Amino acid sequence: MSVHLLLSAGRGPQECAWAVAMLARRLEADAGRRGVTTRRVESVPGERPGTLLSVLVAIDGAVDGAVDGDHDPAAAETFAASWTGTLCWQAPSPYRTVGRKNWYVTAQPCQVDAERIGFAESDVEIVACRTGGPGGQHRNKASTAVRATHRPTGMVVVVDTERQFALNRRIALQLLRTRIEDRDTAAGRELVADRWKIHDELVRGNPTRVERP
Repeated sequence: MSVHLLLSAGRGPQECAWAVAMLARRLEADAGRRGVTTRRVESVPGERPGTLLSVLVAIDGAVDGAVDGDHDPAAAETFAASWTGTLCWQAPSPYRTVGRKNWYVTAQPCQVDAERIGFAESDVEIVACRTGGPGGQHRNKASTAVRATHRPTGMVVVVDTERQFALNRRIALQLLRTRIEDRDTAAGRELVADRWKIHDELVRGNPTRVERP
C-alpha cells in the first residue's frame, strides 16, 4: 500500500509554488537513489509556468530482487518520514529582486483512499419477525416483517410495510445498501477535506529539511 505525501505552498508567495516544483523533483531524485518508487497522483499548477501550488506523491518502497509490483511498506514509510515537515528551498527568487532566499513548503502524509465498507448481501443477517400495529389478523399472526443486520457495521433496519416477507426483505436490503453507500461517500469527502486543511498548516522557519539548487 502506497504512502502518500502532499507538498503544498500553502498561502505563500509565488516563489513557494516554485519551491514545491523544485522540491518535488528533488524528492523524486532522492527516491531513485534510495530504491524507492514514486508517482505523482495529482497536482495543482501555480500562476507561473512550471510551478506547483501542490503535488500529491505516492511512495512505494521497492524490495531488491523482488518480483515486479512487490514493495516494502516500511521502506516507503521511512522515506516519507525523511521528507515530512517544513521543507525549505534555499535560493534567490527567480521572479523579483528580494533579499529573501528561504522559501518554505509543507510536506505532510495523508490518506487518499477512504476505507470503503461496501455492501454485500452475504454480510446481512435476515430475521423474520411478527409485524406490529394495526392490520388485522394476518398481520398479527404471520412473521412477514424483516429485521436486517449488517454484520460489519452493526447497522440495523426493520421493515414491515408490506404483507409479504419477500417484499419486506427486498426493501430492507435496499435500505442497508443505500445507507452504507452514503457512509462510504461521506468518508471520502472527509478525506478530501482533511487534505485541504494541510494547505493551511505550513509553519515557516525551523525547517526539518533544507535543499538547495
